[in-house]
Amino acid sequence: MSRGMKPYGLIENVVTHPDYRKRGFATTLLKTAQSMAWELGCYKVMLLTGSKKESTLRFYENCGFLVDKKQGFVVYR
Repeated sequence: MSRGMKPYGLIENVVTHPDYRKRGFATTLLKTAQSMAWELGCYKVMLLTGSKKESTLRFYENCGFLVDKKQGFVVYR
């Protein structure tokens, strides 16, 4: 019930086909998703990834996501 019960956005597992990488598609997708979230009144957008690759994490940081703000945990049923 925080932030006046405002919604938040969640992006999970962004994958680009290898033949289409480094063309700006994923960057455009993430920027568009962020814009849509702001338009819908979200107070934050979170991104979950299972990748540990430095290049992937750097890519997300370059898209505006902050790696040092929160730690995420997941439990499955």
